[in-house]
Amino acid sequence: MIPKRTPTAIRPLSRDQLDVSRARICLPGRTLYLDTLTDTLLTDWLRARHRTWPTSTNPHLLVTRQTALAPHHPAISPGAAHAVFTLTGLTATALRQDRILDEARHTSDPVHLMRLFGICPATALRYIHAAHPEKAGHRPR
Repeated sequence: MIPKRTPTAIRPLSRDQLDVSRARICLPGRTLYLDTLTDTLLTDWLRARHRTWPTSTNPHLLVTRQTALAPHHPAISPGAAHAVFTLTGLTATALRQDRILDEARHTSDPVHLMRLFGICPATALRYIHAAHPEKAGHRPR
């Protein structure tokens, strides 16, 4: 099953699904590889989380003041997931599209984009062509 790509899709992620040593998130039937920026930010987040709530046993990757020490280990609320994007003035979709396009500018490898972002071949090729229009050439219809 392909995970949803909305801010609320990150709510159920657990720390156990994060493989820091290999910079990846392991989901049922799928592995998502983390780019350097995301890997760095997640490592920083895990350190900050441990400093802030050292006794938290909540298995979720993301926690808030309300969820970190709650005995029933809830996930963050949908509102908390959306609030992060509201504060930046960006949408999750726009941010994701920008990240994929930026990565496509650094590579012409659609397989790399597919692995990194969990996108299909056709989508990866569209990003490669958008990032490198001079290389796209004429495509038969």
